[in-house]
Amino acid sequence: MDKGTVIKSTGSWYTVKSDQGERVECKIKGKFRIKGIKTTNPVAVGDRVHFNKQENTGSDATITGVITKIEPRKNYIIRKPTNLSKQGHIIAANIDQAFLIATIDYPVTSTTFIDRFLVTANAYRIPVNIIFNKVDRYNDKQKEKLQELIELYESIGYRCFSTSVLENQNIDQVSEVMKGKINVFSGHSGVGKSSIINHIDPAININTKAISDYHNQGVHTTTYSEMHEVCNGSYIIDTPGIRGFGVVDMEKEEISHYFPEMFALLENCQFNNCTHTHEPGCAVKEAIREGEINISRYNSYLSLIEGDEGKYRL
Repeated sequence: MDKGTVIKSTGSWYTVKSDQGERVECKIKGKFRIKGIKTTNPVAVGDRVHFNKQENTGSDATITGVITKIEPRKNYIIRKPTNLSKQGHIIAANIDQAFLIATIDYPVTSTTFIDRFLVTANAYRIPVNIIFNKVDRYNDKQKEKLQELIELYESIGYRCFSTSVLENQNIDQVSEVMKGKINVFSGHSGVGKSSIINHIDPAININTKAISDYHNQGVHTTTYSEMHEVCNGSYIIDTPGIRGFGVVDMEKEEISHYFPEMFALLENCQFNNCTHTHEPGCAVKEAIREGEINISRYNSYLSLIEGDEGKYRL
């Protein structure tokens, strides 16, 4: 029995890097159920697994394997697929921190999408850094919007970077924060995930494409999740571009707990199970009226508790 880490998932085959440094192409044995979670992918990049090697005979004498066990995950990022099925899709597992790459334009990343990602990561205690990319392309109005968002999310406690690959702006700062950790990069297609990764370590050489000028949306260049070892001593899990981000396995009553600025005020609400919607004596609604909580964050919260899955899609 060998042990290793899943570094690539194509849906049917999983590349496992063994603890001895060997790469083995593996299938899975039977159906895995992790803690009762129903997911479209039973095994995710970042999973620690046990596997049995088997050497093939004939002209193709490659070593393959069968995954027989998945070790308990310390955390994972999960999203609801855009077909709105009840199952979730695990983007990556056993993560030290996440980087959400967003753009003011080319393409647009909505605050609702950002907030849904932050809520999911917070639920599984995964620290998130927000990278606002392509700043070299923004006009004055877009730069004002960028500054507003940076001030908003930094005030909540999220570290933000404004980056440009073309002008080599703040990429080194991102690389420094990544060191020694397993990092997941996520965001819409076309926001520049692959370009940033290639700039940090050109040896990785992920394929990139320009976004569609007609739709101003990204083209999927990463079609599966893959973990890359980086020259700075870290690991990057590059993930396919996400169009929408639905949350799963979350009760309405607990969603506000994953908005740090709302959770901090919960003890001041008249009711300890306050949903911050219709109850009297709500400290959160008072903070919104006083401008202490941003209205875009509250709207994101409402879209989550109302289950309005179609509203957030681009």
